[in-house]
Amino acid sequence: MISVNSSKEKITGSIINTWIWEKSIGGSSNPYVATPKSIGFTKKIIFTQNGRVITYKNNVEIRNSVYQIEKGKAYFDQSERDLITFEGKTYVIENLDNQNLTIVSNHQDGTRTIFKR
Repeated sequence: MISVNSSKEKITGSIINTWIWEKSIGGSSNPYVATPKSIGFTKKIIFTQNGRVITYKNNVEIRNSVYQIEKGKAYFDQSERDLITFEGKTYVIENLDNQNLTIVSNHQDGTRTIFKR
């Protein structure tokens, strides 16, 4: 396990910020596209400097939990990737830059979730 503080420098952008959910795309066994408009609510997550992730639905806080970033194997290609675990699930950090965060569920379905700053 790698601490949040030591691993964030290794990722291209900083995950520490507010991220607005743009869409989710279901994996091969359950293909779908979900957006705030199609499901009727907005979602944002805030990753804090002290290792917390705060989740909001329609601007109301619904969860406040810890997150952890570590190196690990991606389910879909077995390569070593940056993984983030929060709210009981592990995701591959597929893209992280100053404006975009894309995470992919690290299991066989591989649902992709896209956030913007």
